[in-house]
Amino acid sequence: MNDWTSPLRPADLTESRLIEAILDGTFPVNSLLPPERELAEMLGVTRPTLREALQRLSRDGWIEIHHGKSTRVRDYLREGNLLILGTITRYQKNLPADFVPNLLQIRLLIAPEYTRLATQHSPSEVIRLLESMQGTPDTAEDFTRVDLELHYRLTILSKNPIFTLILNGFGDLYRSMGLIYFSLSQNRDHSRSFYKKLLSAVLSNDAFLAEQVTRQVMRDSIQLWNQASSTS
Repeated sequence: MNDWTSPLRPADLTESRLIEAILDGTFPVNSLLPPERELAEMLGVTRPTLREALQRLSRDGWIEIHHGKSTRVRDYLREGNLLILGTITRYQKNLPADFVPNLLQIRLLIAPEYTRLATQHSPSEVIRLLESMQGTPDTAEDFTRVDLELHYRLTILSKNPIFTLILNGFGDLYRSMGLIYFSLSQNRDHSRSFYKKLLSAVLSNDAFLAEQVTRQVMRDSIQLWNQASSTS
């Protein structure tokens, strides 16, 4: 099959390189970027190309531009926004050390809620989804796929599209994390048990039990992730 992916435009590539340089500490938080002419030479691009990339980074919250003054690298984890959060997940080799555990803490907060809402709004669809997962092949790839599909479908069935948008923002990272997490058989067993317990709760038409089951599993998954990531 032909690869129809277009090559990155110079400004796109420049933007990507600058983000990598910020994340890997080449240009640390609160540091000042080199003068425009020097920075353009470092990156091997024209000044108009650099300016376009810098304007994008400023728009998205990575840097702070003041005309007549040096450009400051913003403290993106404190001053940033959801655009930055989504971007960080695409640069997985430069993730802050505590990024994934912090992300799992957010999942602990929101997953029980969208599971409860999905159970209340669409119990029959949740039941069909969970029943289809009971025979998932015992591989990291398959568990990663079905687990992401479960949470994706639950966010949709919750009738709150914000949950879906949040989850979609971490799709690529979720897949990479899943392959590590589900590489351990104990974690696959743990999720298999979760799917059964959740199915039982939904069959009982108990949305609040579904919420409780999900909360406990999300809490457990933080500790299990730490174990899986330390052995990968």
